Amino acid sequence: MFKTMQKHGVALALFAALFTGLTALVNELTKPTIAQQSALQQKMLFDQVIPDDVYDNNIQNSCLLVKDSPLGKGARHIYVARKGDTPVAVVMEATAPDGYSGAIQILVGADFKGTILGTRVTEHHETPGLGDKIELRLSDWITHFTNKRIQGSDDASWAVQKDGGQFTQFTGATITPRAVVNAVKRAGLFAETLPQQLGELPACGDKQ
Repeated sequence: MFKTMQKHGVALALFAALFTGLTALVNELTKPTIAQQSALQQKMLFDQVIPDDVYDNNIQNSCLLVKDSPLGKGARHIYVARKGDTPVAVVMEATAPDGYSGAIQILVGADFKGTILGTRVTEHHETPGLGDKIELRLSDWITHFTNKRIQGSDDASWAVQKDGGQFTQFTGATITPRAVVNAVKRAGLFAETLPQQLGELPACGDKQ
């Protein structure tokens, strides 16, 4: 009886080791493909928030890290667009913390003069049929930020129409668009301060 259990135990251990080894091998073999697909998806998003004629560098390889900024709590990635050696714009990861159903993650492209080049929502949990119209696949609302300029922190036009601003809200859902408008405005204003900070910010992946 004991020998039988011992044999079964050895067999199970060998099977577990073999399965673990195969899993590790598959993981290693698929890593390059997964990384490539991830980079392609990121590039597609970037192309939606910043025109490719604005810059001539590999923006994905120009990543810097900011912490506890107007973009949101914790670490956020920003990607610097350059024309030659001159920084001309950024793509920023930002958070609208006050969505109706929680935080809304957005990507914002902006120059350093207060102009939003483009915006897309990358993650949210807003109510289907109401707040989810911030998604491009459901509505073109998110495209209305493109080429809009922010005239300082007191620019009252950067609000939903219910609050006296220029951006429409959704029927039955004002909280969601208000949160996104405010987050995009904060990101745009933050972008104006970045030229003085770029040389001091750590590159993504650097040990802090």
